Amino acid sequence: MTATDPSLTALTQGWCALSLLHGRIESHIERALQAKHGLSAREYSLLDVLSRQHDGEGGHLQMKQVADAVVLSQSATTRLVTRLEDRGLLERYLCPTDRRGIYTNVTEAGLKLLTEARPTNDAALREALDEAAKKPELAPLVQVVGTLTAPVPV
Repeated sequence: MTATDPSLTALTQGWCALSLLHGRIESHIERALQAKHGLSAREYSLLDVLSRQHDGEGGHLQMKQVADAVVLSQSATTRLVTRLEDRGLLERYLCPTDRRGIYTNVTEAGLKLLTEARPTNDAALREALDEAAKKPELAPLVQVVGTLTAPVPV
């Protein structure tokens, strides 16, 4: 396989289009969340992921699972958790069955902010996708996005 291989070029072009779409969406959401709620897109994502935890079997996520869900390294996720904890939006506690494990829950203030920010996030996502759908190189990806479901953290 060479650098001029047509399949490599198509693959590279596809990856560039996907990266472009992601960047545009994330940037649009970031601006909307910052302007209306003082949240970054990553902070919103972390609150959203952690708000979905439950007390049932496997209902609380370990930090590695949280990091995977918000697409950050464990160290970056820990720093993000600390920032939101300092703002009173998250709280950490020891796992009752394994004193080495630390869990993170969204506080009432965090849930309130998340509830207020969710419509902003959803509207910004819709706006960004609608705008991207007007670009011929991005339109096929926008169509696919509408058919996807989020993976369940493991």
